[in-house]
Amino acid sequence: MKILIIEDNKELAKSMEFYLEGENYICECAYSYNEALERLTFNSYDCILLDIMLPDGNGLNILNYIKTEKINSGILIISAKNALDDKINGLEKGADDYITKPFHLPELHARLRAVYRRNKMDGYNEVRFNEIILNTDTYEVSINETRLEVTQKEFELLLYFLVNKNRVLSKQSIANHLWGDYTDNLANFDFVYQHVKNLRKKIASANGNDYIETIYGLGYKFNALKYNGS
Repeated sequence: MKILIIEDNKELAKSMEFYLEGENYICECAYSYNEALERLTFNSYDCILLDIMLPDGNGLNILNYIKTEKINSGILIISAKNALDDKINGLEKGADDYITKPFHLPELHARLRAVYRRNKMDGYNEVRFNEIILNTDTYEVSINETRLEVTQKEFELLLYFLVNKNRVLSKQSIANHLWGDYTDNLANFDFVYQHVKNLRKKIASANGNDYIETIYGLGYKFNALKYNGS
């Protein structure tokens, strides 16, 4: 899961980033309204942690931007203790949930997972497609009821394909989703090819169908229609 943390308190933002990266998430931070808009313009995220009170703007306007631009990210509002109006306005504008400062990081993690399940997985902790089953709690992959040994990045890559079925994903978008800021200054994204190749090989070893297609000059697509999937 890739997370954008929009929070002007750098100590709190770094604390959330450190904790969530320990839970194997990719995290990026924006410490101001303008920085948040810039990141949302050029990157995609599974979930967004959104502080309402920012030094150069109102987080609710960022929420409006997300909805206007039809950005498909789960949104968890971070609100001040007594900011009831912000919570209500945020939920009415389309936020998925809110958490009140101060909060415990394990609670933040649990709420994020719940938002992600509702937003991407219809409320379930498993993603199923034909012979493929992914469990997002245990990071296990099964093909034809056979457990597949995959790395964390291979799991995340397959999950990214499954929640974006039939969409062409560029090498850059895959790299950015799985590695975040670390890919900003790379000259090329050829390493993505090797990860896709390894994943396809492992799926084939369990007699799984080869849904992942190479779209030359563009990237890759998980073709859900190729074997009469839905």
